[in-house]
Amino acid sequence: MAADRAAVLTGGEPTADFLAGVREGVRDVLPVLLAITPFGLVTGVAAIEAGLARAPAVAMSYVVFAGTAQLAALQLIAAGSPAVVVLATAALLNARFALYSAALAPHLRPAPWPLRAWIAGTITDQSMALGSQRFGRFPERGGRVGYLTGVSSLVWLVWTSAATVGVLAGAALPPEASLEFAVPLVFLALWVGALRRGTPPVWAAAATAALVAVAARALPLNVGLLLAAFAGIAAGLAWERWRAPDARPGGRP
Repeated sequence: MAADRAAVLTGGEPTADFLAGVREGVRDVLPVLLAITPFGLVTGVAAIEAGLARAPAVAMSYVVFAGTAQLAALQLIAAGSPAVVVLATAALLNARFALYSAALAPHLRPAPWPLRAWIAGTITDQSMALGSQRFGRFPERGGRVGYLTGVSSLVWLVWTSAATVGVLAGAALPPEASLEFAVPLVFLALWVGALRRGTPPVWAAAATAALVAVAARALPLNVGLLLAAFAGIAAGLAWERWRAPDARPGGRP
């Protein structure tokens, strides 16, 4: 019985391997927290600026747990967009997490379902990037479940804490201390960072999305953002398809 409880807590891995993986994951993700902390603070403040009360603003970070989707949803809420547009935009921005889960699932097979559910619910861009890098560089090293547990759990803890502080700070600000500029500034920083680390498909997607967003800014219900997201994804996929070698006879070299 004690062995069964230990297996649940360590994801089916030996306890020493699991704990070593947790420590390694925490160590690797520490530098990333320097960016996550201010992002969470701004998201919490933005929730108050969008008109949410403290309780739902705090709950949003715990339930949604997706910074980009939260900021986009808050911007649409502040602009008075219908719920269907807000939900569709958030779902579109979060669709990538289904791909992340599929990519990391083989490394979590030893884990029981409660631990798999926790990691799936707390997966982030950072855990995907760090996990893929670690598993690719050290394919024989154990502690994979522990590594993902350490990375995802620490990111979740820091993000929700920072967002909660942002909510409380935003609620304490006087009405004349308007911070509407914070949301577009954060998106601009994310956009610039993605372009600096990006590839031609990323650049094509960003340029197309920006053009469509500007051209569709006058559309009703603020659906221009949703159209821009679809257009950017389509442009990035089209670029990859066009540049990819065609395996068919007579195809593009």
